[in-house]
Amino acid sequence: MLDTAAHDRLPAAPGVGYKPQHFAQITADPGSVKWLEIHAENYMGDGGRPIAQLRHLSERFAMSVHGVGLSIGGEGPLDADHLARLKHLVGWLNPASFSEHLAWSTHDSHFYNDLLPLPYTDASLQRICSHINQLQDTIGRRMLLENPSSYLAFVESTWSEPEFLAEISRRTGCGLLLDVNNVFVSATNLDFSPQGYIDAFALDKVGEIHLGGHDEDEDDHGRPLLIDSHGREVVDPVWALLDYTLAKSGPKPVLIEWDNDVPDWPVLEAEAARAATALERVPA
Repeated sequence: MLDTAAHDRLPAAPGVGYKPQHFAQITADPGSVKWLEIHAENYMGDGGRPIAQLRHLSERFAMSVHGVGLSIGGEGPLDADHLARLKHLVGWLNPASFSEHLAWSTHDSHFYNDLLPLPYTDASLQRICSHINQLQDTIGRRMLLENPSSYLAFVESTWSEPEFLAEISRRTGCGLLLDVNNVFVSATNLDFSPQGYIDAFALDKVGEIHLGGHDEDEDDHGRPLLIDSHGREVVDPVWALLDYTLAKSGPKPVLIEWDNDVPDWPVLEAEAARAATALERVPA
C-alpha cells in the first residue's frame, strides 16, 4: 500500500544534510537540528561504519532520504537495479520522507554528474508521471519532487514550472519539495520575480523546504549568473524569500544543504539555528 502521509512525519523544524564528519557532534549536541537528510546513493550498501552510524542516528532523529541519481526526467526507463537498491534502503530505514529532483542525469548507458534541465511539455509531463508512479509503487510511499535550479529556458516549454509541478502532483499524488535557493537562483538567471514564483507554487503540496548557498558569476554578456553550489552559507535575500514563503505556507520542515567545502559543525548548526528563528516567527 502507498504511504501517502510519509512526508508528513518530518517535524516543521530545522534539519541538515548529514555528513559523517559531524557524527560525534550531532550525537553529543544537535542544537537546533531536529532531523537529518542523507543522499540515497551514499547508503545503498549492506554494511560497514556508514550504515551502522545511520542506524544509530535513525533511532534519535527523523530521517529524510534525498535521491540524486534516479533521473526522473530522463527519456529512458528508470534503472531497475537502482530502484531495487533504493527500495532496500527505504525498507530498512523507514524514513519520514523520500525526495528526488525534476531533472535527468542519464542517457542510454551514460551517467552525467549533473542534474540537467528538461522542457516542460506534455510529452515530458507524461513521461515524468509514469516514472513517478513506478517509483512510488516500488517503494510503497509518496515521494516529494524538487524544483530545479535553472540556467536557461526551453522555447519548447508550454507550461510554467509551478504549473508543471502542480500538475505532476495532481496526476501522481506525489508531494513537492520547494528549494527556495533554487527559486532565487532561477529567478536571477532567467529574470523573473521569485516572489511571483512562490505565489504561483502549490504550497499546500509542499512537504519539505530546502535552503543552500550559491556562487555568483557573470554570463557572456556581463549579466549576473548564479550557480547552485551548496558550498557556502545561505545569503540574506534567500533568507528573506524563506520568510515570504513561510508567511504564505505556514511552518514546514526546513533543511540546510551544505554539500561542498563542508564547514565545521558549529557553522552548519548556526545556519540551522537561523532557520529555527525564521520558523518561530510563523504562526502555527
